[in-house]
Amino acid sequence: MTNIDYLAGSVEAVDVEAAAIRISGQIMQTPCVTSQTLSAITGCTLHLKFENLQFTASFKERGALNKLLLLKDAGDCAGVCAMSAGNHAQGLAYHAKRLGIPATIVMPKGTPLTKISRTRDHGANVAIAGNNLSEALQIALLTAESERLAFVHPFDDPAVIAGQGTIAAEMLAAVPAIDTLVVPIGGGGLISGVAVAAKALKPDIRIVGVQSLTYPSMQRALQGEEAIIPDGMTIAEGIAVKTAGKLTREIVRKHVDEILLVEETSIERAVALLLSVEKTVVEGAGAVGLAAMLEHPAAFAGRTVGTILSGGNIDLRAIADVAMRELSRSGHLLRFDLPIADRPGALAEIGTVLGEVGANIFSIGHDRMSLTQNQRGAVLNVVAEVQDRGHGEAVLDALRQRAFAPAVRGL
Repeated sequence: MTNIDYLAGSVEAVDVEAAAIRISGQIMQTPCVTSQTLSAITGCTLHLKFENLQFTASFKERGALNKLLLLKDAGDCAGVCAMSAGNHAQGLAYHAKRLGIPATIVMPKGTPLTKISRTRDHGANVAIAGNNLSEALQIALLTAESERLAFVHPFDDPAVIAGQGTIAAEMLAAVPAIDTLVVPIGGGGLISGVAVAAKALKPDIRIVGVQSLTYPSMQRALQGEEAIIPDGMTIAEGIAVKTAGKLTREIVRKHVDEILLVEETSIERAVALLLSVEKTVVEGAGAVGLAAMLEHPAAFAGRTVGTILSGGNIDLRAIADVAMRELSRSGHLLRFDLPIADRPGALAEIGTVLGEVGANIFSIGHDRMSLTQNQRGAVLNVVAEVQDRGHGEAVLDALRQRAFAPAVRGL
């Protein structure tokens, strides 16, 4: 095997069918559940495929296992090497260990620590190298070549694509009425497999891909723009791919009907909604399908939609940040600065006013060094929990009636 063999061949529905048989019993057939609350919010009938419930919390197990089983059957696998920012790494490491296959994973700098530690926990040899996925890929290819390992690409491999496509077959078996599938796009492996399988089963089904506005690599590739996406910040690091796949872009060009871009605020809101409504933890990349429905509701109004919660590997700090930011955006947290006289009893008076109008103090800071105030004054930095925006305005009015001058702060 050479390290470019992963690019050889195409993907047909028969490949997905074979992958489903091959990985059966070794992968969880995750539930596909109707969300009544999110359906009401988005204006469509929404069905969620909970791939975040896989053992390594990601759909990536499917493609990785299909590839490993093919390599093992061929007797051509002394070991494997891959590049990944986390989910492909964990899926490959976990199943490689199960099958007794040594695995080396190259992860780029900046990969969330939780994904690095979990990959190591699954028994892989992890190397942190490269400033981004593109650089990590080149390092992984060189490593595979020098150590004579089979390279397992995270998305640009027919066997990996076929494995991911098994999700579509499960979704349409569970909910045949689905007329639109909304799928995250990074390099394109997931949507390629899903599109091939879904179009074979239901030719008139609509396939919509979703990318972060920060990393629209597939959309640009289909428009003939080959420039590498510059580094950017996104909560959806799992789909922060700077260059679309070679094989996947051709499949997407043939089978995908539309690609939508979503902003960071929409992704954060989707993560928060899935946590609060569905009580499920979904990483940014896994929530972009819902984000697309929130940001582009007209594209899905009245349709029967299925979307894939593709992963749940998000660290607790990020979850906490997203939850707090969403509380602030939705008006349940009121943030304001309040100049006060630096005298005994001033803070107690503020607490009394807030208590009288039913606001709960979440946090409070006391700044005596503010240069905007008189030397005998101070500024309180207040975060208060309120019922909604209307209640927040009532809280501010109550303070003004007591001769205070609150200045509302944004995020």
